[in-house]
Amino acid sequence: MALTTTTHLNFRGTARAALEFYQRVFGGDLSIATYGDFGAPAGTPGADGVVFGVLNGAVRLMAYDVPGGDGASVDVASVAGSTRRENGMTFTDRAFFQSLRADSLEEATASWEALADGANIIEPLTASAWSAGFGMLTDRFGVTWVVDVAA
Repeated sequence: MALTTTTHLNFRGTARAALEFYQRVFGGDLSIATYGDFGAPAGTPGADGVVFGVLNGAVRLMAYDVPGGDGASVDVASVAGSTRRENGMTFTDRAFFQSLRADSLEEATASWEALADGANIIEPLTASAWSAGFGMLTDRFGVTWVVDVAA
């Protein structure tokens, strides 16, 4: 038996924009179906929201828009929670971080720079005691990424 795991991100009206952003960052094939595609009448609030979205490539992510969310009223900080680094320790109220591990510093840096567009940098990408590169940021959609280079 083979099992896999894929991060499934929940948004409030911004799933399409987030998936398109991650496709620009990581490449891959993007598939999106809306609530309208599954029968919600045209013009119904939320009919154009993402009911199923998947990015397939080197990075695989799934996402959807939680019914009733319009994206305009979402405070990314409230979605992202609070994460900070102090004296080499991470303090957070988040249930999870999304980890991105690269084989080289160049690969990590390219992804980092793309993710950092509009992000809150928690810890800059720099060499650490355990990695040639480690950094943390919360992207413009409220997802906190831990980026590092495999030892």
